[in-house]
Amino acid sequence: MITLYGFGRIFPEGRGETKDLRAQWALEETGLPYRVHALDHTGGELDGDAFSRISPFHQAPVIDDDGFIVAESAAVVLYLAEKAGKLIPGDVQGRTRVVQWCFAAVSTVEPTLVCLDVIEIFDRDKTADHVKAEVHKLAGRWLGDVERRLEDREWIACDQFTAADILMACVLRSVRKTDLMEPYPRIKAYYARAFARPAWQRTLGLYAERVGVSVDDIR
Repeated sequence: MITLYGFGRIFPEGRGETKDLRAQWALEETGLPYRVHALDHTGGELDGDAFSRISPFHQAPVIDDDGFIVAESAAVVLYLAEKAGKLIPGDVQGRTRVVQWCFAAVSTVEPTLVCLDVIEIFDRDKTADHVKAEVHKLAGRWLGDVERRLEDREWIACDQFTAADILMACVLRSVRKTDLMEPYPRIKAYYARAFARPAWQRTLGLYAERVGVSVDDIR
């Protein structure tokens, strides 16, 4: 059975924002049997020697599939898709398309959105206006490109929902409390489609129970 190392106890601002949601969503979509090891972040478990041996950067999620360890959320989601034979096409070109859009989500779109979040949380009044403007401009560029990609299509990589949609939707979710998605009707519709899926609803409920909040607190 797969063990998912995800958050249990975590500081309040982190609840509902952690990347183990991506891994659990993939597990719920694929139907692979799993259990969760709930990590005590506030108690320092992620920095302990035991977790250091399986997580190179002391981060969650990590999965242990009968001794085979996978860290990094995108790698975990892709591994689960490959193992289950779901969320990813069987032909090499189809699989490569999904991998391409997984990379686009976590290496192109996400870093800019994270930068915006960091500025807002930690350095709102100190960051130079021109830096903030440039970061917002870059975020708009990436979101505009995603909007164009979604023209006449429901899902980001293929005709069917795939691992790339889990990652892209979760990246977009990080700015759900802002107005960044407002100019992009296709993105907004895509976002709604992705998070209406039953597997996501199960994931959110299980996660809320695990970290001790209501679903409405983190939706």
